[in-house]
Amino acid sequence: MFKTTSPLTFVYFLLLVIGIVACNEDTIEPNGRGAISGLVIDAETNLPIEAVSITTTPATSAVVTNEEGVFSITDIPKGDYTISAQKLGYKTKTVTIAVRNAAQSDVTLVLEETMAGGSSPGQPGSPSPEASATGQPIDVTLSWQAPENSDSLTYDVYLYESGTTEKKKIAESIADTSVVVQNLKYNTTYFWQVAVKDKTGKLTNGEVWSFTTVSLPEARYLFARSINGDYNVYSSDGTEANTFRLTSNFSREWWPVLNPQRDVIAYSSNIGIEPQIFTMNRDGSNMRQVTSMPVAGYHNQGIGFAWSPDGGQLLYPNYNNLYRIERDGSGLTLVATAPANRHFRMVDWTDRSDKIVAQTIGANINDSEVYIMNADGSNMQLLVADLPGRVESPVFAIDGNSILYTHDVAGFENLEGRQLNSHIFRKAIDGSGVVDLSRNKPEGTNDLYPKYSPDGSKIIFVNTPNDGLGTFDVYMMDAADGKNRVKLFSNATMPDWK
Repeated sequence: MFKTTSPLTFVYFLLLVIGIVACNEDTIEPNGRGAISGLVIDAETNLPIEAVSITTTPATSAVVTNEEGVFSITDIPKGDYTISAQKLGYKTKTVTIAVRNAAQSDVTLVLEETMAGGSSPGQPGSPSPEASATGQPIDVTLSWQAPENSDSLTYDVYLYESGTTEKKKIAESIADTSVVVQNLKYNTTYFWQVAVKDKTGKLTNGEVWSFTTVSLPEARYLFARSINGDYNVYSSDGTEANTFRLTSNFSREWWPVLNPQRDVIAYSSNIGIEPQIFTMNRDGSNMRQVTSMPVAGYHNQGIGFAWSPDGGQLLYPNYNNLYRIERDGSGLTLVATAPANRHFRMVDWTDRSDKIVAQTIGANINDSEVYIMNADGSNMQLLVADLPGRVESPVFAIDGNSILYTHDVAGFENLEGRQLNSHIFRKAIDGSGVVDLSRNKPEGTNDLYPKYSPDGSKIIFVNTPNDGLGTFDVYMMDAADGKNRVKLFSNATMPDWK
């Protein structure tokens, strides 16, 4: 229903318009402006509340929430603001929020209905971390000051993650005025609220406070790690102290590959039974499925895909076909078809002469070879022949003039694909200059999954006992001659380093 406007209100409006026009010339836009975006929800139902009146101190725009409980106040000077939310039938709610330069400050206000009867407990105060605090650890202690007459009071504590209205109760009916929260996400804003209850059951909901966790430390290493048979993707700066798990689904996530721009990680997951390629941000956020056709084939459970040199596409095997796909999941294109009775498995793509190197493999895991071809799939030529023992893991050198690959020099073959003495070799793409880089490898072990360091001076790889009972560990060695082998991570496999 439309509301009528009084003549006096109309006059005020005309005077305001005239004032704005009159002051329009020669004004100077102030520096340091931002915006406030908010959500108002019901304390009991957690549903959004429409038509709540929102005002601020210092004064800005007076607005009301829409049908989704959302309001927005834009283009306001930076500073601290007290926001008040009012609606008939609810208690007035006030919170304080900081507005910073060219940034949007988010706030959630939880309104409780007015109740007849005796007085409710007072509100908690003095939050720690303080309201709108930044750079907080992912394991943080939330504490507050009890209201007056705090005898026999208990507290429920709720936590909201930015971008969702889901209220997670992290403590219930506790007498302490603090609670520890662990394993939060990096670089994420959280809202939290303390509800105070007295012994008669009366309830007071405190203000909604917020804090933002610290950014993920620089982590240039990626690998997969198995805990109780469950594989997940991890990142690290090279130390166990700064090693972080990025995935946590009840499925197998592995083969992490950072794109050339170093901002997106591709990995495979069998969360939908068939292994598909997913991408995520470097902090593990924004996970999304890219492929609908699985990464699969002979002895392939979601391994072997690679980024294009510009990071805009992914190259991956699907049985006897090799495909490329845009990073958003569009534009699936057939690149090449494998020779008869062969499937594609592990691949790499270099910007030097725009070449692709690919392993092909038969139904017998020991029957494999390496081909090199143009990026459009043309001119496919054999580079490493099918040798006794397994041949796999081709990857380009930084300059694109040679590749690394692994070969079990023992020539051992059985149906399970066990290797006795897998070495890492370097070979020029013209087929010359084969160099064994695993001459310093411990006896009774296999070197697997080699990749170059970002500057090309080192090789990161996996070493594991050949009995199949020991752990997979990630090592580093000199790229020139395989010397100076150093362990980087225990219980880790499928490494990447960019």
